[in-house]
Amino acid sequence: MKKIAAIIIMMSSIFISCKKETTLSSPQITQDSPKEAEIVEPAGNQCYAWGANGSVIEMSFNVNSNQEVNGKLKYNLVGKDKNEGTLIGNIYGDTIIADYTFDSEGVSSIREVAFLQKDGTYIEGYGDVVEANGKVSFKDRKKLKFDMKNTLTKVDCTE
Repeated sequence: MKKIAAIIIMMSSIFISCKKETTLSSPQITQDSPKEAEIVEPAGNQCYAWGANGSVIEMSFNVNSNQEVNGKLKYNLVGKDKNEGTLIGNIYGDTIIADYTFDSEGVSSIREVAFLQKDGTYIEGYGDVVEANGKVSFKDRKKLKFDMKNTLTKVDCTE
């Protein structure tokens, strides 16, 4: 019984001494001036292009603070119809996923596009697609393949 009483007294002493230490050495609270929220402004137009054997892909866009992309995309591929239109989408990590609304041979279409940012370039992504509600979309974005042969590099914006 004496052992139990001794243990209880020792534990009480420890709790009391710990409590005294915290009250004696309470942390100093200093009031710093509030920091202003960091506002990220759009970096202006960013322009990228790819060209080989007479084929050209050109992309220009702005990114706002919500990682929303708004710009233009143009394809002029040898042996295919030229098309150009608007690019509206979002940046997810290192990838732009956007709707490309374009005209080709007088017909307006919407197609989902993907561009992976890598080492200051953008690589176009490809994958299986489905059509629904007048829009062609990727079946599974996780299965996209990014082919290095269509690597768009940074160029000076002309517009």
